Amino acid sequence: MHEPQSSLGGKYLTFYLGDEEYGVAILKVQEIVGLQPITRVPRTPAFVRGVINLRGKVIPIMDLRERFGMPTHDAADEARGRCIVVVLVAGPHGQTVPVGLVVDRLSDVSAVPSDDVEDAPSFGAGVKTEYLLGLAKVRSADGNGRVMLLLDIDRVLASDELAAVRTLDAA
Repeated sequence: MHEPQSSLGGKYLTFYLGDEEYGVAILKVQEIVGLQPITRVPRTPAFVRGVINLRGKVIPIMDLRERFGMPTHDAADEARGRCIVVVLVAGPHGQTVPVGLVVDRLSDVSAVPSDDVEDAPSFGAGVKTEYLLGLAKVRSADGNGRVMLLLDIDRVLASDELAAVRTLDAA
């Protein structure tokens, strides 16, 4: 079950995948780097783009568009605005694993009040929302609002998929 709603407020690094805005807890973010050449690794899940060498450390790279079943970019759009957000994901034995997330574009660091976070709605059987901490109601200057999806980055990868990424990290 998710954490109580009151603990979901805080600072989030926000970014876009297509037209949708997502947030990941700022304390999970290690750094942000520009998109760079990614070395493909055979026999990994489709959403694992490969690995990069970041200052002597091999970091597995995951494409969030692919992970969430969104259409991929064509070659012309591939580099425009895209970057890698390196997050620390909880491993199965309590360790943290750095994983790079390819995102379309960064937005901001936003302070999200607890009162503006709601639980993710249930869409019925077969629709997985366990990777969402909640939905943040964001007010805009024009008085209209939008919804930001707050990611539980530790759950974005299932345990067997995290094992595959950890194997890349150990390489």
